[in-house]
Amino acid sequence: MVNVEIHTDTRYPINRKIIRKAIMDTLASNRVPSEEVEVSVAVVGKRKMKMLGREFLKDDQNHEVLSFPYEDLASNQGGFINFPDNVLRLGDIVLCWPEVVLLASGEDVMVDAEIYKLTSHATEHLLGKHHE
Repeated sequence: MVNVEIHTDTRYPINRKIIRKAIMDTLASNRVPSEEVEVSVAVVGKRKMKMLGREFLKDDQNHEVLSFPYEDLASNQGGFINFPDNVLRLGDIVLCWPEVVLLASGEDVMVDAEIYKLTSHATEHLLGKHHE
């Protein structure tokens, strides 16, 4: 079972089903067994995202999405840690609602399509895939 925990403020009309679908589809396309997998997603505003960028990336850019894997697979040859409760906790995804809306508008796509794309991309980062 894949458990997707979504945390958001009521002022952001996020489609939770799209987030769950993006994560499920990405896990399936990467052949991740879905017995017990957990991903946390937070939807935040610009101030919170800016603060996360400064703290963790040491930059001052506007980010649409950030991912925080529980394990850095790029430096670990052994794979994921086996948790005692057998739940594979991949990590956290943070979406910046105002930036997502701006990006969707600029690309002339629906916000749900942009949410799907960004969530899928972030899930791949949690699985250890990175940009070239």
